[in-house]
Amino acid sequence: MKQLLLVFVGGGIGSVLRFLIGKFLNNPNTGIPYGTFAANILGSLLIGIILGMAAKNDALSSNQTLLLATGFCGGFTTFSTFAYENHVFLKSGDFMSFAIYTIASFVLGFLAVFLGMYLAD
Repeated sequence: MKQLLLVFVGGGIGSVLRFLIGKFLNNPNTGIPYGTFAANILGSLLIGIILGMAAKNDALSSNQTLLLATGFCGGFTTFSTFAYENHVFLKSGDFMSFAIYTIASFVLGFLAVFLGMYLAD
């Protein structure tokens, strides 16, 4: 039960923070989802650091890892919104934005995780 509560609290905090970032960074005029992009890349960096610290340095307990990685990062990042935003790009025929957003999200997301793991050393 304690583990569920940790994930619940971390996820709630992460989701609220993602919402706020989206409110400030997403551009309704152009439709470019800067907020989602920023949250996903930053979340990838954070999960790399958190899991790197947990695995390499034993600096985090399993409960701290649940709160921060599964809870916070899980709530902070969002694949479903990313997928929906790509659907909007495709539906509107904006194939260039679709390609740039998708490729940049995957490449920078992976690089951010690797950087986070490196920084945790």
